[in-house]
Amino acid sequence: MYTYRKALVIFWTILTIIMGFFALKMPGILQGSGFEMKDSSYDQANKLLEDHFGQSSSPYIVLFENKDNLSQDQFNKEIKDTLKNIDSIDGITSITSPLDNPSQLKENLAYASISFEKEKEPADNIDALEKEMKNDSISLSLTGGDVIEEEMNAASQRDLKNAELIGVPVAMVVLLLAFGGLVAALIPLLTGAIAVITAMGIIYFLGQIFNLSVFVLNVAPMIGLAVSIDFALLYINRFREELKEHNVKDAVSITTKTAGRAIAFSGICVILGLSGMLFIQIDIFRSVAVGGIVVVLVSVISALTFLPGLLSILGSNINKAMIIKNRKEDASAWRRFAGFVMKKPILSALAALVILILVAAPIRHIELEIPNAESLPADNETRIAYETFEENFQPEDHTIMPVVLKAEDDILTDDSLEQVEEFIGDLQEEPLVTNVDSLFSITDMETAASLTQALQSEQIRAQLEPALENMVDKDTTYIMVEIDAPYDSTEAAEYVQDLQDGAINTDLTYTVGGRAKFNQEIYEEIGTQTPKGLILIVSATFLILMFAFRSILIPLKAILMNILSLGAAFGLIVWIFQEGHLGVEANPIALMIPIFIFAIVFGLSMDYEVFLISRIREIYLETGDNDKATLEGLTTTSRIITSAAAIMIAVTGAFAFTDIVPVKQVGVGVALAIFIDATLIRMVLVPSLMKLLGKWNWWFPGKQKAKQEK
Repeated sequence: MYTYRKALVIFWTILTIIMGFFALKMPGILQGSGFEMKDSSYDQANKLLEDHFGQSSSPYIVLFENKDNLSQDQFNKEIKDTLKNIDSIDGITSITSPLDNPSQLKENLAYASISFEKEKEPADNIDALEKEMKNDSISLSLTGGDVIEEEMNAASQRDLKNAELIGVPVAMVVLLLAFGGLVAALIPLLTGAIAVITAMGIIYFLGQIFNLSVFVLNVAPMIGLAVSIDFALLYINRFREELKEHNVKDAVSITTKTAGRAIAFSGICVILGLSGMLFIQIDIFRSVAVGGIVVVLVSVISALTFLPGLLSILGSNINKAMIIKNRKEDASAWRRFAGFVMKKPILSALAALVILILVAAPIRHIELEIPNAESLPADNETRIAYETFEENFQPEDHTIMPVVLKAEDDILTDDSLEQVEEFIGDLQEEPLVTNVDSLFSITDMETAASLTQALQSEQIRAQLEPALENMVDKDTTYIMVEIDAPYDSTEAAEYVQDLQDGAINTDLTYTVGGRAKFNQEIYEEIGTQTPKGLILIVSATFLILMFAFRSILIPLKAILMNILSLGAAFGLIVWIFQEGHLGVEANPIALMIPIFIFAIVFGLSMDYEVFLISRIREIYLETGDNDKATLEGLTTTSRIITSAAAIMIAVTGAFAFTDIVPVKQVGVGVALAIFIDATLIRMVLVPSLMKLLGKWNWWFPGKQKAKQEK
C-alpha cells in the first residue's frame, strides 16, 4: 500500500468521478416499492388481464369531487368532458368511466380507472394526465399505485438530502471530538463520500439487470456512510497510535494488519447479515440486499486501499490543523465503570437483562402490514386522494378479486361456456363467496345455454358484443369474485391459497389475482424463506468470528447479545410507531422493517464488537490475563468505539426526520439498536460476561495459548 500510495489515490479519485456521473442517474432506474414477485399467481393474473383485456394491475385513479354542489347532471357533464380530454392522451388502453359503471359514482364523489400501455413510463403518464386534468367546476385528484410510487421516489430523494444535512454535520462534530484535528476528521467523511458515490454508480448498472426498489436510495447510503466512516475512524485512530512509535511505512503496515484485519472481518459480517435477505424472492428484499452488499464491499475495499494510500501520503500531516488541543486521553471514568461491573458481574448482567427484556415487551403486540399510501406524509395530496377512494369505494369487510379462466377452445363455444358456468356454480357454493360478476351477469344471461342461444341470433349478438369485448378474448375470460372477508385477513389468505391450489375441479386453467392473493403470497414467501436467511446469517457469523478470534464462546455471546439488543430495539419501535408515542402518528410497522433491521444491525453492531474483542484478544495473547485484557481493552478503545457508535446513530438516526414512514422506521430502529448495543451491551454485558467466563472465553480446540499460559 505504501509503495503504490499515489497510484491508489489517483485510481480512487478517477473511479469516483466516473461513478459519480452514473450515481446521479441511479434514482431514475428505481422502480416502485419493490413488493413484487416474478412468476407468482398474482403476477401471472395481472399479465393475463393486461395482455388479453388491456387492464393494468395498477391503474391510475382520477377522483372527481363535487365540492360546489353542482346538480347531478352538471357533475356528470364535467366528468364526461374531463374524460374526453384524458382520452386524447397517447398510450391509453382503457378508461373505466363512472358514467358507465354506477359502482364508481356516489352523489358528489366518483372515480375513473385509467390504464396505459405497459411500455409507457409512469412519470410520463402522470405528467400527461395532470395536463389534461383541468376543470374549474369540480375538484380533481390523481392517485393509484404508480402515482404513490412516484411520490415515494421523489420523497426518497428529498429525504436523502435532508438526512445528509443532519447526519453528516453531526458525524463531523463527533469526528472532531474524537481526533481533535480538522484533517483527521475530514478523511472519514471523504472516504464515506467515495464509497457511497462509487457504490451508487455500480448500483445504477445493476439496476439495468434487476428491478430495484426506491428504498435502495435511502438504505444503501445510510449503510454506506455509517460503515465507511466507522471503518475510517477506527483505521485512522490506530494509525495515529502507531505513528507515535514507528515511521509512516511501518505505521501503515501495522495498522493494516490489526485494524485492517478487523475491518475485513467486520465487513464480512455486515455482508453476511445482508445476504440473508437474498433468500426472499421479493424485489424489495433483494434490492436492499444487493444495494447494501455493494456499498459495504466498496467501503471495505476503499478502507483497505484508498485509506492506507492517502495516509501514506499524509504521514504526520494527519495531525495538522488541530482544533482541540492535543491532550492525553483520560479514560479513568471508563476504567472505573468497567472495574465496577467486573466486581459484580452477576448483578450487572442480571440488571442489564431485566432492562432489555422489559424494553422488548411491546414486541408481543407487533402488527405488520405491506406499506401503501400511509407511507406518505398525512398531508400528501396523493395519500389523501387514495384514502378517500378506499374509504368510499373499497369495502372494508369484503374483498373483490379477479380470476382469469382459460379454456382449450374458444371461450364462447358450448363446452367452454358450460365449464365456466360449472366453475361459477362451484364458487357460489363456497360460504365466503357473496357475488360473482362474469360474462353471464354482464349479458343478463343466467346460464350457458341461454347465452349460447342468444349468440346464435346476429341481432342479439351485435347488442352483446360491446359487453363481451370487455370480458372475452378468444379462449380467455375473467370473473370478479367477491368474498366476505377483508383482503388482509387470515380467512381471505386461506381461501385464495386453497382456490389456487385446485379447490375447484375443472378442465379450465384458472389463475387467481387481486390484493388478497398478493398479500397471501408475500406473507407466505417471507414466512418460508426468512428462517433460511436467519440460519445463514447466524451460522456464518459464528464461523467467521470463531475463525477471527479462535474462540467458541465469544462468537456465541456476540450473537446472543445481538439478538437481545435487536429485541429491545423492536420493542421500542412498536412503542414509538405502532402505539404512536413521542409525537409520532400511530401506524402499523411496515412488513419488511424487522427483517431489514435484523439484517442491517446484525452486521453493523458486529462492527465495533469486532474492534473491541480484537483489542482485548491482542492484550490477552500478550499477558494471558483475561480480566486485565478485558479492562484494558475496554479502556483503550472506549472513546473511539463510542465515537464510532455515535456516528452510526447520527447517520442512521437522521432518517427519523424523513417523510417516508418505512424509511423513518428503519433509521430509528437501526439507531436504537446501535445505541442499546453501545450502552447496555458493551458497557455492562460484555465486561460482566467476560469476567464470569474467565479463561473459557478463549477456549478453542488446538489454538495457540497466550504467552503467560505457555
